[in-house]
Amino acid sequence: MNLDSVPVTFSVTSETENQPEIKDCNESNLTAVIVEPVQPVVTDSQKKQESVVAIFATTFITIFLAEIGDKTQLSTLLMSAESHAPWVVFLGSGVALITTSLLGVLLGGWMANRLSPKTVEKSAGMMLLFISLMLFWDVIHNS
Repeated sequence: MNLDSVPVTFSVTSETENQPEIKDCNESNLTAVIVEPVQPVVTDSQKKQESVVAIFATTFITIFLAEIGDKTQLSTLLMSAESHAPWVVFLGSGVALITTSLLGVLLGGWMANRLSPKTVEKSAGMMLLFISLMLFWDVIHNS
């Protein structure tokens, strides 16, 4: 059998097909199976929207879980109980948390434009290590 005489067939599969395409080559009694991976069609706006939703959800869950039972929540609880004006305390604490978050976002954006992600990551790790060592020292020293 001479391979040069085998007819060459090219096929194009649509993005909705999930089955491999089977082509028969009559002259050589060979069957060629063409398998192409199916990639879903995703536009840039869908990717951007999904990433915005993912970023929002991740941020919300992380901050929500980090803030449950912390000193800010306990302070807000006590202020609300003392003042008998829970909605005023809610607005005051909400504006304060939004302001601190805004400062964090602005500072993070400024750092991202001036420093490499690796530098930011190393700096954050060093700061957290330093704070942990200070807290550990405080526990040992005051025991």
